[in-house]
Amino acid sequence: MKKIHYSKDVDALLIELTEDAIAYAEDDGQLILHYSEEDRLVLIEILDVTQFMATDGQAKIAAFS
Repeated sequence: MKKIHYSKDVDALLIELTEDAIAYAEDDGQLILHYSEEDRLVLIEILDVTQFMATDGQAKIAAFS
């Protein structure tokens, strides 16, 4: 894992997995997955992370697995 960054002012968690360039993203509300052209997961972005983890965050993460 390259970097994990939490931005308190916007309550967002960014998990950088690789340094590959981002080609596209898939989102489901608060969870955004960024992929490279080779379909490698590059970045996981969780918006309103406090609420996300308190409600149904585990179910949302499992849906993308």
